[in-house]
Amino acid sequence: MDIEIIVGSTLGSAEYVADELEALLKEQHQVKIHLDAEFSELNQQALWLICSSTHGAGDVPDNLQPFYQYLLKQQPDLSAVSYTVVAIGSSSYDTFCGAGKDLDLLLESLAATRLKPRLEIDVDLEPVPEEPAAAWLESWKNELN
Repeated sequence: MDIEIIVGSTLGSAEYVADELEALLKEQHQVKIHLDAEFSELNQQALWLICSSTHGAGDVPDNLQPFYQYLLKQQPDLSAVSYTVVAIGSSSYDTFCGAGKDLDLLLESLAATRLKPRLEIDVDLEPVPEEPAAAWLESWKNELN
C-alpha cells in the first residue's frame, strides 16, 4: 500500500512522530513524507496519514497552511482518499489538538474516508509523542493491504 504522511509541525514534534511512523511502515509499504504538502503531488489512491501539531490558538502549522487553505477554498472531491489523523497538542490550551481536529473534519467533509479514529496526543502527559503514536499504529497496521 502507498502511504502519504502529511506533516504539520512548528517545533518538530509532529515531524518526529511522522519519522517514527514511517520507520514502522516502510518495510511493508511505500511511504512518502510531505513537510510542505502540495495537493497536486499527493496520491489520492494512497492512505493519507496526517501528523499535525497545533499552533497558536488552535491553528494549523504554517508549513501545512497552503495545503489546508487549498482544501478549504477549492473543496476537491476526496472520495478516493482514505485517511487518518495524529493530532498533537497540549491539554493546557482550550484549543487542544485544534489543528488535527480541523483537518480531520475538513477531510471528512470533502468525502474522504476515515480509516481509523483520530489519535490525540497530549504532550503534557506524553513527553515523547512518538511512543503513543507507535503503539497506536502497531495496534492496526497489519490491517493495511
